[in-house]
Amino acid sequence: MTAYSPLRAAAPSNLSASPLGHLAELEGTWSGHGFNLIAVPNKQNNTAFRLMLNATIERLQFSAIGGAVPNRGSVQDDINIFGLTYLQQVNDAVTMEGLHIEPGIWLNVPATTDPKAEPSIVRQSTIPHGDSLLAQGHGLVVPGGPRIGAVSSKPTGPGMAHVALGYLDPYLHSNLPPGMKQSYVANMNQALTDAIAGQKIVSTTVLSVASIPVGGIVNIPFVTANANATKLDAIFWIETVERADGSQFMQLQYTQTVILNFLDIDWPHISVGTLIRT
Repeated sequence: MTAYSPLRAAAPSNLSASPLGHLAELEGTWSGHGFNLIAVPNKQNNTAFRLMLNATIERLQFSAIGGAVPNRGSVQDDINIFGLTYLQQVNDAVTMEGLHIEPGIWLNVPATTDPKAEPSIVRQSTIPHGDSLLAQGHGLVVPGGPRIGAVSSKPTGPGMAHVALGYLDPYLHSNLPPGMKQSYVANMNQALTDAIAGQKIVSTTVLSVASIPVGGIVNIPFVTANANATKLDAIFWIETVERADGSQFMQLQYTQTVILNFLDIDWPHISVGTLIRT
């Protein structure tokens, strides 16, 4: 393996100088807060589902892999992949109960001729429910702040045609955790836009990945039968924020939706976070 020194806190204009590309700014430790929404099966309590809402605290650590990872070619020349390992730890902000732990890797993949493909980024991860993820996408840099669209928590699918009136009342009348608004239940991304209201964001690196069409989620049989995780979409925004005195700091926001299928219904599991590099 060939050693290299990735650009830590690389300015957006210098990302091309790092073998990590658009991933270069991830390196380091990020801490902050967020919200989590998930509907889970509730058979043991004789109801169809239970809606869980959590205010969260989070720590996300990225470490650059210490060299090139060669992928050997048989129909084209070898390519070198560079990347970072990461560990995500999420706790309930009130009880400090552990909610999520996820080790994984982000990769910067160069363009290839066979298959013919543009440069891409890849996220690989595992979680202890018995799920493994591979998602692929692209990075880009935009001036100013992020363009954060709405994300819907509304369940969909054939099973919704057979539910009774009031079935989704937990989404309308929720027991909200501290800091969470009822409007966040319908659109969790509003929490992200509220968090940056009034900030001067001078540049944003956007990392967007999805498990479809390239990638997927593999689950143990119990997960597949009871709450099948079928796809993931995630966007990470790495923001350069300018303070009133002209100094800057790095901020990471993300939104992630995993679809869980049970009772012939697709239930969005949505997580959002706003973190500062410490």
